[in-house]
Amino acid sequence: MAPDQAPASVAEGSERPVRLLIVGTGGMARQHAEKYAAIPGVSLVAGIDTNPERLAAFQEAHGIPTGFASVQDALNWGEFDAVTNVTPDAVHYMTTLPFLSAGKHVMCEKPLAANYAHAAEMAQAASLAGVINMVNLTYRNVPAINEAARLVADGAIGEVRHFEASYLQSWLTQPAWGEWSTSSTWLWRLSKGHGSMGVLGDVGVHILDFATYAAGSSPTNVSCRLATFHKAPDDRIGEYMLDANDSAVMHLRLSNGATGVVHASRFASGHLNDLTLKLFGTKGGLEVQGSNEKSVLRGSLGEDMLTGTWRDLPAPAVPTNYQRFIAAIRAGTPVLPDFARGAALQKILDLAVASDEARSLDMAV
Repeated sequence: MAPDQAPASVAEGSERPVRLLIVGTGGMARQHAEKYAAIPGVSLVAGIDTNPERLAAFQEAHGIPTGFASVQDALNWGEFDAVTNVTPDAVHYMTTLPFLSAGKHVMCEKPLAANYAHAAEMAQAASLAGVINMVNLTYRNVPAINEAARLVADGAIGEVRHFEASYLQSWLTQPAWGEWSTSSTWLWRLSKGHGSMGVLGDVGVHILDFATYAAGSSPTNVSCRLATFHKAPDDRIGEYMLDANDSAVMHLRLSNGATGVVHASRFASGHLNDLTLKLFGTKGGLEVQGSNEKSVLRGSLGEDMLTGTWRDLPAPAVPTNYQRFIAAIRAGTPVLPDFARGAALQKILDLAVASDEARSLDMAV
């Protein structure tokens, strides 16, 4: 079993009712609603959004009986056990802390916060509240990544020496998901003023998580180079200043001595939503290739190393983050990746930004 991933059977078991509140009804909220609604015993009891029309449409689409315009209104009502926070990055902090203070279990979308100070405060508040807390790092749902982590932990590739990780998207060069320049769903991700850390914060957090999780070690040093490309006249579309980074390249050293590179871009033409992770050790290598919800695990192990032969490896199914969050609430046991993990990742992201501002200076974690 991977170091911090529960076995698939955890998704079964008790169906004790859990009443769930959804905070934010844009983009990713639909997936949250559908995934939670599919879990026996989970009821979507209410939603929160400052946009009444969007909230009403979301409630109707998912059969949610109650809606609120603010966190405080929902807390005054109080008829829920847990919260899934699907608000934009910049408001995770202010919308999550009140629920922790009220003793509610919380899953929060990634990145946990817009900066390390806020993320660390959220992690501490969750710990003091004694509630189940989880960051929705969605690539923990990928069987191949979890199996790679298990194999590394079991010593299948020996000591990890080198790794490569990438997350490639192309929605700034091809309208596979719609025209980015006319939709707030995409425009806010390009604007610092709207709380975006660019591709570094949006998908860079995924790379850092799945690479270091599978490698079984945490970063000790990071250096980074970021790039923001010209995309519109005066680099602005309406209220959105297009100043967040579009591409990110990082170099990491891990506490186990391994070094590696991670990179992400929204200009990777031809790659809709693709990740690749390569891990090389003293006894073999592993490679994860993924596109959207499909993934493949390959390995060169044992005598195959002598001929450079790579073979497909089985990757057993794993429960989703949504299933594990509910199972943890029912069992009263912690679940990973938690807010502490989210804060640790945010520290790396903040240092990456600082490194770029200092001409890619190496930063100790």
